[in-house]
Amino acid sequence: MDDLDREEFCYVTTVGRRSGKPHTIEIWFAARDNTLYILAGGGESADWVKNIEADPSAVVKIGDRAYRGNGRVVTDTDESNLARELIPIKYAHREDGLEAWALTALPVSIELKPR
Repeated sequence: MDDLDREEFCYVTTVGRRSGKPHTIEIWFAARDNTLYILAGGGESADWVKNIEADPSAVVKIGDRAYRGNGRVVTDTDESNLARELIPIKYAHREDGLEAWALTALPVSIELKPR
């Protein structure tokens, strides 16, 4: 899983909390060991975050590989700081001001299950 961070985007599919249907988003991420960190700019009001809170199961596609995992809102301060640090570093070449955005975005993690 060491090369996951080479990809620019991941595709996270959650189960719709009302519809029960798959809901997929394209989003920036940073990987650390078997965990993906994602920042939700819409915070807890983002549909995909609400879906993870209702049912933590998720499928994540990175490049040509797909992984099953469990998502959660990050509440631990150290882990939250890690997520808020990794993503702006990874995407600094794409956009300015990500550090400020990362301070207000909601950190979410998805622990990937071994393949």
